Amino acid sequence: MRHPNAVLTMTALALATTLALGACKRTETPAAPAASATAASAATTQAPAQVAAVNDEHSYAQPDKVRTTDLALDLAVDFDKKTLSGTSTYTLDWIDPAATQLVLDTRDLTIAKIEGQGADGQWAPLQFALAEADKTLGSKLTIETPNRPKQVRITYTTSPNASGLQWLEPSMTAGKQQPFMFSQSQQIHARSWVPLQDTPMVRFTYSAHVTAPKNAMVLMSADNDPKAARDGDYTFKMPQKIPSYLLAIAAGDLVFQPITGNAGVWAEPSVVKSAAKEFDDTGKMISTAEGLYGPYRWGRYDILVLPPSFPYGGMENPRLTFATPTVIVGDKSLVSLVAHELAHSWSGNLVTFSTAKDAWLNEGVTSYVENRIVEALYGKERADMERVIARNELKGEFNDSNKALQQLAVKPGTLHDPDDNLSSTVYTKGAWFMQFLEDRIGRKDFDAFLRGYFDHFAFQSISSEQFREYAKANLLDKYPGKVTQDEFDAWLYQPGVPTTAPQVASPRFDAVDASRKAWLEDGTLPAKDATAKWTTQEWVHFIEGMPETLNTKQLAELDAAYKFTGTPNAEIAQRWYPLAVRSGYTQANDAIAAFLEKIGRRKLIMPTYNALVKTPEGLKLAEAVFAKAKPGYHPITTGSVQGVIDAAKAAPQEAPKQ
Repeated sequence: MRHPNAVLTMTALALATTLALGACKRTETPAAPAASATAASAATTQAPAQVAAVNDEHSYAQPDKVRTTDLALDLAVDFDKKTLSGTSTYTLDWIDPAATQLVLDTRDLTIAKIEGQGADGQWAPLQFALAEADKTLGSKLTIETPNRPKQVRITYTTSPNASGLQWLEPSMTAGKQQPFMFSQSQQIHARSWVPLQDTPMVRFTYSAHVTAPKNAMVLMSADNDPKAARDGDYTFKMPQKIPSYLLAIAAGDLVFQPITGNAGVWAEPSVVKSAAKEFDDTGKMISTAEGLYGPYRWGRYDILVLPPSFPYGGMENPRLTFATPTVIVGDKSLVSLVAHELAHSWSGNLVTFSTAKDAWLNEGVTSYVENRIVEALYGKERADMERVIARNELKGEFNDSNKALQQLAVKPGTLHDPDDNLSSTVYTKGAWFMQFLEDRIGRKDFDAFLRGYFDHFAFQSISSEQFREYAKANLLDKYPGKVTQDEFDAWLYQPGVPTTAPQVASPRFDAVDASRKAWLEDGTLPAKDATAKWTTQEWVHFIEGMPETLNTKQLAELDAAYKFTGTPNAEIAQRWYPLAVRSGYTQANDAIAAFLEKIGRRKLIMPTYNALVKTPEGLKLAEAVFAKAKPGYHPITTGSVQGVIDAAKAAPQEAPKQ
């Protein structure tokens, strides 16, 4: 997933309705595991002597007893009811010879019946219990399986408010003619549309048969056929084993535009050509990544451009990256998002973190690989600018109150909700750690190490401790004297950024800093011939380096020169509008409202909402805008905005700027 750029708190789940159906009802949540060698104390770099058993505290599943090896879905898409309904069939591997229950994760699902397949091939009813809902984890589904069937089948219907699905009215799409639906399963939202062992520890193949209205094209994170007829009846197959968070589905007015023989873009008709043009370096990105880290193992690589309500920049669903349209700005300055999601084909999809406590193994390693792809295609200057922006954001996000979330290997029990990971830790600090190792070991040897790592753990889910043990044998011991175990462990187990962290300088940012300084001191704007060549990254750095507030005359001068208010570039907007709000620049309010109503990507809109709610006038505007925008927001975004507004209404507010 592409950099949420915030503490990922899923307050939307607090709005979920409680549903309890089945043979009996009871409230049940998994006990937090006792503190163990899974993570070291923040006060020391002492690491575990050996790899501890892995437990996923965010799943009710019991993968040590039985595991899903294959999932077969047969679902119907109902845009009127905003539901998916049908069956899910599980092929099971019974690991514990004494196990007689199958335990699955669910959230707000209506379970009609559950059956097991006997030795004679006949299906017979199974007793089950759906526990009362925990607001974060959902409901534990316990199925009694005394005969340990090879297959179990569940008939169910999703809730219209499923946290992992977004249903859009035609007015919320680019074409304005047809409704749209898409999923977002990471971290634990797949359980809201399929009953599952919803933990990355369990990997499975899957197939699906999906019916929908004939005018809706259905796609999944599987073998989408670019030439498939739009007839309302679709079949899919994913032959590689994936974790549950990579299950994905979308349906709407979608057409295909090829980029290469094995890569292309799916999007609404009015968007597809501009998207394909923006992303036409995708083939080069694939070749670059393969040259560094080995073959791409997923067949096709296509990109689905979603409506603007998609809550993230991108989601690395295998074979079908989901992407926000906000990166289509006409100059390829934001296509590092594609590099990031593609990089997940090695780091995350191929080698997966075993629990949310180890999220850096997905996002940090991926961010490092992304940067290597960007450097190879667009130059070291561009790659370094993006590193500087990310590290500046980390400095703003890390503070004394969130030290527990600054460790790469987070202690058990620290993450009440798996979406609570600190993004600067799992993305930026993780990537910084990889750069540290590259600098010390040398790029050539470190590239060989990473390639070997991806091969060794291919199609497996691993913990930070497993990475540590592999790195010790294949990096630290292989290249003695370059990185000590204490240095390595400081990155994993201590908060903050170690003093050993390599630094990055950007001459182009130095020039931007000088221009900003001159303007702040005497009002001299940068020369037009210089700013005409500035990239998105330079404009972002220019605004981010401004004081906390400016006077309205200064803001009006910048606006007149650079047309920041109303900019179509959302990366610039997400920096300009909070500055405008903090400074009392009400001339931007109409554009702010339009921006917040159009965009649902959390990274882009939350800074402005956070700024608005700090004054009574701003809070009033935030509530009014949110009321209009809410129907088009994803549940994840809705929860985040609602949480900020509720917290502001319960707290004292600042006086408005004069």
